[in-house]
Amino acid sequence: MKTKSKSILIHSTPEKVFQQMDDFSKTGMHMTESSMMMMGSKLKLEQLSANASGVGAKYRWFGKMMGMEMDFNETVTKWQPPELKEWEIIGEAKIIIMSWYRMWFEIVAVENGTLAKISISYLPPKEWYYKILSFFFVNWYCNWCLNNMLNDTKKNLEKNASS
Repeated sequence: MKTKSKSILIHSTPEKVFQQMDDFSKTGMHMTESSMMMMGSKLKLEQLSANASGVGAKYRWFGKMMGMEMDFNETVTKWQPPELKEWEIIGEAKIIIMSWYRMWFEIVAVENGTLAKISISYLPPKEWYYKILSFFFVNWYCNWCLNNMLNDTKKNLEKNASS
């Protein structure tokens, strides 16, 4: 299993940072918009559980990328506002460059704001074709994803604070 992490200083309170990052429609926004990294594709997000947040909240991501079907479910496994959230893939996952992942973020109050750290641990795909794609793209994709999640949070909170 491999793990990647990124951190950023956000000029906002830990509570506001946690609230922003807790919302999958905001932290996953980069996957719902057409982009070069998504090869012009985008995924849809569907809430599967009655609760939108907290332990047991479940979501489904689905769509196509490069003509290949993507379909996987995530569930929240740890939820400790305003400090920690962890979620992972459950069940069968149709994803291209990983077979499974767990993500989490940690929020720490610091002078002048909040330090937000987000991490992903993942397993490589099982099929040889996807292993080749993973070899070339997984680091690039993980960095893009983690950076987007942090930068979108920072932009949104700091923009709203200055308005």
